[in-house]
Amino acid sequence: MALSLPAAVRAQSITIVLRDSTSRQPLIGASVGVPGTGVGGTTDARGLVQLAPAPAVGTRLRAEALGYRARLFAAPAPGAAPLTVLLAPSAAAIEEVVVMATRTNSRIEDQPERIEVLGQEEVEEEGGIKPGNIASLLGDIAGTQIQPTSPTTGNADLRIQGLQGQYSQILRDGLPLYGGFAGSFGILAVPPLDLRQLELLKGSNSTLYGGGAIAGLVNLVSKTPTLGTPQFTATLNQTTLRETNLNGFAAQRGQRLGYSLFVGLTRQQDVDVDGDGFVDVPRVRSLNVHPRLFFYPTTHSQLAVGYTGTFESRRGGHQSTLRDEAEVLGGATYFVNNASQRHTFDAVYTNDSVGTGRLTLKGALTSFGRDVLTNTVAFKAYQTTYYTEASYLYEAGRGNTLVGGVNINGEQLRNADGRATPLLSPYTYHTLGAFVQDNWMPSPRFNLQAGLRYDHHNQYGGFVLPRLSALYKLTDALTARLNGGLGYRVPVPYVNSLDERDYPQVQPLRGLVAETSQGLNGDLNYQHTFANFGDEGEPLILNINQSFFYTRLSTPLILPDGGIVGGPGSGTYQPGSSPLTWQNASGPVMTKGLETYVRLRADETELYLGYVFTDARRQYDPANPHVELAARHKFAAVALAEMTEHFSVGLEASYTGQQYLSDGTTTPGYPIMAALLRYRTGPYTLVLNAENIFDYRQTRRERVVLPVGGSYASPLFRELWAPVEGRVVNLSVNWKFER
Repeated sequence: MALSLPAAVRAQSITIVLRDSTSRQPLIGASVGVPGTGVGGTTDARGLVQLAPAPAVGTRLRAEALGYRARLFAAPAPGAAPLTVLLAPSAAAIEEVVVMATRTNSRIEDQPERIEVLGQEEVEEEGGIKPGNIASLLGDIAGTQIQPTSPTTGNADLRIQGLQGQYSQILRDGLPLYGGFAGSFGILAVPPLDLRQLELLKGSNSTLYGGGAIAGLVNLVSKTPTLGTPQFTATLNQTTLRETNLNGFAAQRGQRLGYSLFVGLTRQQDVDVDGDGFVDVPRVRSLNVHPRLFFYPTTHSQLAVGYTGTFESRRGGHQSTLRDEAEVLGGATYFVNNASQRHTFDAVYTNDSVGTGRLTLKGALTSFGRDVLTNTVAFKAYQTTYYTEASYLYEAGRGNTLVGGVNINGEQLRNADGRATPLLSPYTYHTLGAFVQDNWMPSPRFNLQAGLRYDHHNQYGGFVLPRLSALYKLTDALTARLNGGLGYRVPVPYVNSLDERDYPQVQPLRGLVAETSQGLNGDLNYQHTFANFGDEGEPLILNINQSFFYTRLSTPLILPDGGIVGGPGSGTYQPGSSPLTWQNASGPVMTKGLETYVRLRADETELYLGYVFTDARRQYDPANPHVELAARHKFAAVALAEMTEHFSVGLEASYTGQQYLSDGTTTPGYPIMAALLRYRTGPYTLVLNAENIFDYRQTRRERVVLPVGGSYASPLFRELWAPVEGRVVNLSVNWKFER
């Protein structure tokens, strides 16, 4: 490699380092050369390229990478220190982004895995529509579904390809974010302003980060500071459902030090939309802080140290009881308070000049406390999780990239002393894992990726997890992908779909085995670029994608009512009434389906049409085989047009088809419509957005809160298969400054 050459040779050559201007990650396979000549070279795994003999000092060189704007710069003197050149992502090539979750930091079009990426543009758009959290942003991705789980607290579950939220893994910058007792509160506590992009890997991906990613994983990529470009952004938002958001982000870096800081506040008043006396939109007070410090010891290394603090109070139930602050056990009317605090400390160190590869060390420690109080139950517990990993990427040559590493992670759940209903299921888990991944490109049209992981769990033993992915470019426009692998998930007592009143009833985990899975995903993708489209000469990009998925979940965990997630059937189960014991089902759960989409895009003008078919069945229950709340058919359409230099308009429509409930009955399909108007002038962006324009609500068809014996002290809640909050309009103002 360039830096290991003898001094005499280096004195007659120059070394260039190409990096992404936003993420600071090295650009692999980029080119640097003298325009109009054959003089040039291609960057290696560290983003390095060496030109020998060196061009004359001051010669104009051109750096190019697919998905980035080309840049001209002057050649340095021979023998000088490596020159770092930053390339900015191209707005016209929004699909050509770098995926961080796969550890190779490769472009999405070179990845053999099934991946969806929402880039900075989509994330910024969401910041003007739903600045409080990323739940609706994740729900916009084909094959995913944001499923509300509580009509009073507003909690929601992320479903991928028909499977419930506990089978998905949420990461932040490659570090596990939430799980177990914390449930899906993560997607309700991460604002989009703090993120650069979202990556969704569908299908079994346990080989990458350990157990839990049976349905897929979501990696949230944080914003990072850019050398010489200070960033300051603030967003103020108000909705007709009485939600107020105030978020701010700042980042700046010099040659050796940098920082980023996010602070977000949310204030949601309780709203009873249907007038039944129970709130449909909970009262929420939340504070989110995320400072990070960046150290750059050399041009090839970086250390990022961060803290994330999330403080939230979420209150639901009978509205008059909430407003009277009647927090006493044995009350005559139902209420529920969820108070949580989360503290996470993390660190990531990368060095691109260790031998001939890249060394990455990272770790995170999280303390999560959740205090649940209803008029019948008091429950409090603490969860501590940690994750550490060391990995090394080695460029073996001839299109062969190896990644190997080890990691240790663990989780401990314990009860809080002094509560009337102590926790019955404390546990301490530790997992030691080792993994290796080989990415082999024998030709520019073929990419084969093989991975193998071994995890040893202190209570559930060892798991061997192979994974194989292949990409083949049939033509310059048509690409085929196929990937499959094994996964696992160890039992935990609490999942997001459980009613809070059931928590003290969950019994210790005994006599269980881990859930295991086999998954297969594949797709055909066609992409064609029509050059010089429209008056501005922007390229028009056409994408047509057809994919399929299949997952077989063995020994699934169920509760006595037969539901895969233990959710009570409509009117058939009284929460908190009897002990709940997890069991392994006698048969598997199988999900399969098809995803189709067509997208046309020219700069900020876009048309998207998508359809998803999902068939999710539990083989252990022939009388009621359909997995509850997995929509069989889902259509989506999005149209976004830039009308003038300042104005943009957007329309979004979706149709969610028939869903099965826990008792085997079916729901009607329903449409949702949204519209957006955006105005940009200077550093300001104003967004007027309307969601659910036709005000479709489940409560228009049926009551979702049902009394028991004429009393609302401990009511039943119907399963939520449609929105309950109805139409909502928001107005946001965003100020963005980059110098």
